[in-house]
Amino acid sequence: MTRRLGLAAAALLSLLASMLIAPAPAHAAVGLRVSGTRIVEANGNAFVMRGASHAHTWFTSQTSSFANIKALRANTVRVVLSGGRWTPNSASDVANVVSLCRQNRLICVLENHDTTGYGEQSGAYTLDQAVTYWSGVRSALTGTEDFIVINIGNEPYGNNNVSAWTSATTSAIGRMRGLGFQHLLMVDAPNWGQDWQFTMRDNAQAVFNSDAQRNTVFSVHMYGVFDTAAEITAYLNAFQTAGLPLVIGEFGHNHSDGNPDEDTIMAQAQQRGLGYIGWSWSGNSGGVEYLDMVTNFNPAALTSWGQRIFNGANGIGQTSREATFFGGGGTDTTAPTTPGTPSSSGVTSTGATLAWSASTDAGGSGLAGYNVYREQGSTDPLLGQSATNSITLTGLSPSTQYQVYVRARDGANNLSGNSATTTFTTTSGGGTGGGCTATGTVQGQWSGGYVVQPVTVTNSGSAAITGWTVTFTLPAGHSVTGSWNAALTTSGQTVTARNAGHNGNLGAGGSTTFGFQVARPGGNTATVSSYTCAAS
Repeated sequence: MTRRLGLAAAALLSLLASMLIAPAPAHAAVGLRVSGTRIVEANGNAFVMRGASHAHTWFTSQTSSFANIKALRANTVRVVLSGGRWTPNSASDVANVVSLCRQNRLICVLENHDTTGYGEQSGAYTLDQAVTYWSGVRSALTGTEDFIVINIGNEPYGNNNVSAWTSATTSAIGRMRGLGFQHLLMVDAPNWGQDWQFTMRDNAQAVFNSDAQRNTVFSVHMYGVFDTAAEITAYLNAFQTAGLPLVIGEFGHNHSDGNPDEDTIMAQAQQRGLGYIGWSWSGNSGGVEYLDMVTNFNPAALTSWGQRIFNGANGIGQTSREATFFGGGGTDTTAPTTPGTPSSSGVTSTGATLAWSASTDAGGSGLAGYNVYREQGSTDPLLGQSATNSITLTGLSPSTQYQVYVRARDGANNLSGNSATTTFTTTSGGGTGGGCTATGTVQGQWSGGYVVQPVTVTNSGSAAITGWTVTFTLPAGHSVTGSWNAALTTSGQTVTARNAGHNGNLGAGGSTTFGFQVARPGGNTATVSSYTCAAS
């Protein structure tokens, strides 16, 4: 991101970076490396980045930030450095950063911020100049391949002459390898990192192949360009389908160029095993102070953005696992303790609130959250997930008895035993004249899957409804891999989609939408073709 501090050069704001993950090396790489679409450690253990950016180059005295970010369960810090556009970070300063990373058991992504907005922002450096900086601090990085990633240049092109990104990036990678760097390299997209012209997406294979070690991961920054679930999933799908490595190197919950959909960004990253790094720990200014995760570098003063990324659903606290290089939980096989018996309250015709005694986890990966199931015989559908020991269920059917239980899950996806069950019965719907229809549109498809967006749910009755349930059947061999704006459960090939908390109430003639993504066998061209809808 551009410097969000009180300088004239900070007027142009940067965008985001996603940490996805990377394909297999053609030549042996040491330390962190790409394997298929994943980042793995030297021992072959998969590593998924969960972290925050820290503006070290402007706040070199805030060295306690490394420990404070780690204390909130991050496993990665992206460290802003400069080679001269701002006060340069010397080899000795970089060596101190490396020491802080090792001391605090953090994977550190070191990024050169000088290239931000090249071609559009005055004073920006070229990628070639960025490589010259890395050459000058190489002595501080020798032997650090197990825990240091080199992000060659931050957002290396603005919105001008972005076609030059491919050759400039390829050349930079070649120079880095020629200088003897064995590290996992990270390259940012043009268009201020957001790649809205798809230059990185469409040329990623050629850039990846140019690395003799096949050890480069691509980074997209997700801000206002990525303000819908469809845009986010389509971009991630393109890299996944191509078998290329990707991370979300920056993102936020808000931005001057639009409102990024951070919920989908985080959920999709977790579902796909992709890394993400939020912008940024503290020190933002120039109108984007809302991107601070803590106020004045105080870890006890989390902002709303800080609460969301560290403690929210699919956040760092739930999903981060320390690198095994530092002795982290790569081999956690210990399940959390069994939750207490849930109690129900606030039962309505379409919802209920449940609460239970919390579980604990001693396996090392940390308690990640809870799954709530309906007891239904051989196949118990998942009704919802929660990061805390309570949940408000929505989309239930009126006048229906529900017997439910809870299982805790940890960061290694170990599940606890089933809690004891509790039973409640939803109230009658109240009122008549309710009905609904559902129609789906295939937004895009490829050999291994497709996205249905939107599925439009319309209240076809004469009275308002407070909830809806859509069912559809997947073709043989197909499976749902993601969804948004609805809670989906699957039994065999039958999928049930219930309204989310925000889109169940529809007046007569009103409508809402949801969407989902499906994986299918290669060569299979079938898609979901029909839907049924029931109102409540």
